[in-house]
Amino acid sequence: MSAQKAIEKVTVLINPLSGHGNGPTAGRKAVARLRERGVAVTEIIGTDADHARKLAQRAVEGGTDALVVVGGDGAISIALQAAAQSGTPVGLIPAGTGNDHAREFGIPVGDPVAAADVIVDGEVQESDLARITLDDGSIVWAGTIIASGFDSLCTDRANRMSWPKGPMRYNLAMLIELTRLKPLRYTVELDDQKVKVDATLVAVGNARSYGGGMQICPNADKTDGLLDVTVVEHGRRSRLIRLFPRVYKGTHVDLPDVQTYRSRKVRLQCEGITAYADGDRVGPLPVTIEAVPSALHILSHEPA
Repeated sequence: MSAQKAIEKVTVLINPLSGHGNGPTAGRKAVARLRERGVAVTEIIGTDADHARKLAQRAVEGGTDALVVVGGDGAISIALQAAAQSGTPVGLIPAGTGNDHAREFGIPVGDPVAAADVIVDGEVQESDLARITLDDGSIVWAGTIIASGFDSLCTDRANRMSWPKGPMRYNLAMLIELTRLKPLRYTVELDDQKVKVDATLVAVGNARSYGGGMQICPNADKTDGLLDVTVVEHGRRSRLIRLFPRVYKGTHVDLPDVQTYRSRKVRLQCEGITAYADGDRVGPLPVTIEAVPSALHILSHEPA
């Protein structure tokens, strides 16, 4: 925990598309509550992700007491790019469909007024972040899971589809990818070993869950300076289908075809595979991922 000055002025970043358009409603309630509590609020809404990132960066550089995000994990990802290693606290008003960051830090979901109270009454906690370096040298910060393999192939396909709309598009993409399931030849470089494996997916976790509570890295600790790695070895479709329900409880790691590792630094290589972090596209493998201790300061009621 770090020393905290009073929260007197905040910048609120609102994602209007979060939670199927619920972002603005949650934002209005949170902003009204913050002002009611005597906090000066500056609202920013980017025209797109790049614009929002620039506005958030400007707010951090301008000395805002906190950068508050109204939205889901994608919106929080924008804030992480601006606030990582800056010392500026991040506040969360969950308004997305997944809200894995909020769950990780004990932020009330579905109650923007209560979440706003955490920003005023909570304490600044320190948390690790994952720093992803692509082969072109660009850097992306992540708070929860870096996903690759079957789940990223499903997302790639869903992003190429124009029908159906909503969650069913991803479900259809998953069914299509299941029919095309094949082993993915991964090289996973850890601090003390190199693993070559035919895998279905490899997930690297700074935190435990992605996709709205799927605990793909159930033992990850966001304050231990290490990354958790979950490798699902290639198997038959029926085995993969049986595995998925167990991911919500984190018991899939007990299966014989699931291997787990812990490492400060991880390099993933697999031809033709894209990495996603906090639900957003990062770029093609190979990528190098490092745990950076205390890179995030976040307003929370619960110790990080």
